[in-house]
Amino acid sequence: MSVSDLDPVPAVALLARPGAARERLREALAHADVQIVLEDDPMTLEPQALHDARPQFVVIALEAAIEDALERLEPALSAPGLTLVFDEAELAARRDGWEAQRWGRHLAAKLHGHQQVLPPGAEDEPALQLEPGLPSVPPVPQETALQPHLEQARSWADDVPADGLYSPPAHVHEPIALEQALAALQPVLPETAAPVEAAPEPPPVPAAAPSVFTDHTAWSLVDEASDAPAAAQAATTTESPEPAFDTGHLSLVDLDAAAPAGSRAGVLLVLAGIGGPDALRRLLAALPNGLAVPVLVHMRLDGGRYGNLVKQMARVSPLPVQLAEAGQRATAGEVHVLADDIGVHAAADGLYFQSEAQGISIAALSAEHSALVLLSGADLAHVGPALDLAAAGAWVAGQVGEGCYDPAAATAVVAAGMVAGEPQELAQVIAARWGLDDDGGAA
Repeated sequence: MSVSDLDPVPAVALLARPGAARERLREALAHADVQIVLEDDPMTLEPQALHDARPQFVVIALEAAIEDALERLEPALSAPGLTLVFDEAELAARRDGWEAQRWGRHLAAKLHGHQQVLPPGAEDEPALQLEPGLPSVPPVPQETALQPHLEQARSWADDVPADGLYSPPAHVHEPIALEQALAALQPVLPETAAPVEAAPEPPPVPAAAPSVFTDHTAWSLVDEASDAPAAAQAATTTESPEPAFDTGHLSLVDLDAAAPAGSRAGVLLVLAGIGGPDALRRLLAALPNGLAVPVLVHMRLDGGRYGNLVKQMARVSPLPVQLAEAGQRATAGEVHVLADDIGVHAAADGLYFQSEAQGISIAALSAEHSALVLLSGADLAHVGPALDLAAAGAWVAGQVGEGCYDPAAATAVVAAGMVAGEPQELAQVIAARWGLDDDGGAA
């Protein structure tokens, strides 16, 4: 069996329009040690040609011009066993130097299915975590090495000064201490009978207590001065009839009506960035077709082409996907894609979108009913507010696995004790917590 059989080279198809983005992606694939079985423009590519190439991975440079072409290629792109890797064409065209090398290492790790994303020379870093197992057995000293020292100690033993404070008598054997040896030398005196002391007279027996104390049923924890009034009050209380409990005017209180503003504004917020389209696609595709909370998606895109992201995610998501607009209410069971200038505010009946220069604010969410997922490329500035929301009762999770190209923020929340998993695994937990049953109620 050859080495290639043990570690086969992945077959990759590159779909991109001619230009700088296509050249950058070709260079990254050339350094990733893969076999490019097809490189073509999706505008002119036929689905049968893509199927005949039999790729294992398809790397697609996303841009607005190829939206219709991707819909035409949808049957071939949905083939079982085919993994899609999306990259923004504008980002790929501008990526250069250290950033291009870093993205290439993450791409190679995903295509080969390993976790090695460090630059060359950093693979042999020592592990800082303790590993389980028994400690190594120390080497047994060699007797030949100790023999000279033993002989030397034996020759010096006669020159060691002895303790000359006393000589133990013959009838005393192995005294433990000097005091015991001195006590053994003292003459033994006959025991003298100790004078018998007069036995003390027993104390007089007190007179019999009054009969009131012998009856414990009359005891009470009150002051002696108020015994009589308390007894009279107890008698009065015993004789008075108990009030009847009227159940005819009972009613159920509307707890939701008395809840403060924003208390029912539960939401699932998903944060992503570099490598986020693929992770977001896997997360949304694994969600059920009904959720008790709305899903908000915030992923920074150069150029702000969030309409394209809505179209891409609508193809795989069982939930409706739409672009959030200011003044619109976040609807449970729908996915709302947030632009960079859209935030939220809590009202009595849920969350509403509003224009916000800083974008989404995690602190504006209701912690008790909210969930937060940090995918690949999430901003590190969101880690602190995410952990604060978790401390207040929110469910927070971070992506792990080979598909996480930029794991800094997701790894930070996982290291703090939050939930970790692949996007599909996180979607299963979300479905179990906020999914709807067949009757439309929360699971």
